[in-house]
Amino acid sequence: MNFSPKRNKELNLDMAPLIDVVFLLLIFFMVSTTFNRKSEISIELPESSGKEAPREPFVIEVSIDSQGHYFINQRKLRDNSIETLKRGIRELRSEQTKGKTIPKLIISADRNTPYQIVVRAMDAARQLGLVHLIFATRLIHH
Repeated sequence: MNFSPKRNKELNLDMAPLIDVVFLLLIFFMVSTTFNRKSEISIELPESSGKEAPREPFVIEVSIDSQGHYFINQRKLRDNSIETLKRGIRELRSEQTKGKTIPKLIISADRNTPYQIVVRAMDAARQLGLVHLIFATRLIHH
């Protein structure tokens, strides 16, 4: 005879420690992962043998890819009209300089960009009073 009470052999699994471990692993992988920031602009600059220009405190860079799409400081514009280009330059200029200084404008155009697209960028800069234009090139070393 067995006088001991019948025990219910039910297994209870506490999920809280398991969830904590999963969150710790997730945080570890998020912190230890490196992210490569790949630019969406692919520009092959023309070559020159001049000197490298000194760094300016604030410049506005208008990049133009080989298809004629405009980018202002790495942000693509929604269309290629001169009005959109002027609005983008004007907004960036007012955000960064607060109207105190006239920034220099760097035009980085792919060597296969149609000439008219580059002239449109120069015209937009002239209309906004930006007269210090710099054309980016790739230096070649002899």
